[in-house]
Amino acid sequence: TLESLRRNIGVVMQESFLFSMTIRENIAYGRPDATEEEIIAAARAAQAHEFISRIDEGYDSLVGERGVTLSGGQKQRLAIARALLLNPRILILDDATASVDSETEHQIQQALRVLMEGRTSFVIAQRITTVQDADQILVFEDGRVIERGTHDELLERESFYHELYDLQQGDQEDAVRPGIVIEDEHADPNAVAMRGTPVGQPGGGASGEGA
Repeated sequence: TLESLRRNIGVVMQESFLFSMTIRENIAYGRPDATEEEIIAAARAAQAHEFISRIDEGYDSLVGERGVTLSGGQKQRLAIARALLLNPRILILDDATASVDSETEHQIQQALRVLMEGRTSFVIAQRITTVQDADQILVFEDGRVIERGTHDELLERESFYHELYDLQQGDQEDAVRPGIVIEDEHADPNAVAMRGTPVGQPGGGASGEGA
C-alpha cells in the first residue's frame, strides 16, 4: 500500500522541514510510539544529542516552523535522527550537506554513514566527500549519465569527476562550481538541471540502474 511504501522510504533534504513542536516530537514524527530511549539513541547516532542537551529545555524545547531557532546543521541532524528512528529500507539524501560549513559537514557525514549502513541509499550531492564511498557513482550532464563507476575507478580516468575532485581537494570551496546551472531564473523549479553532478548509490546493493 501507499502507506507501507512511505514507511519504508526515508528522505533527508537539503533544507529539512521541522514542525512547530518540541525537539522530541520532531524526531519521533514518523514514529509517535517511539520510546524515550529510542529517541535519544537516534539523536546520539545523528550527532544531535550533545547540542540538544545544551538547550535549557533539552528534548522538550520548542522549535519554530522550519526550525527557525536552530542552525542549519542542527536542523539537518534532527532530520537524520528522524530518519534513523523511522528505520527505512530505502534512503534518499538530496544534497543533505550542501548548506553547512566544513566542520558541521563532517559531523553530518558521520551521522549519514550510520544512517546508510545496511540499507539501500540514493545520494544526490555536489560534494564528492559525500558520495565517495558509494557502490556506484553516476555523473549527469543535461539529464544524461556521462560517467559511471566507483570513486577509485572514476579517478583513474581523465574524467569530469576527476576534475571536480581536484577542484574540491584544492581548497577552492568558494569557487563557482560547474555542477550547478543557475542562469535561468525562469526555469521550472521542479526540473533537475545539473551538469557533472555526481550522484551516489551507497549501501544495500544499489549498484545499477533500476536498483
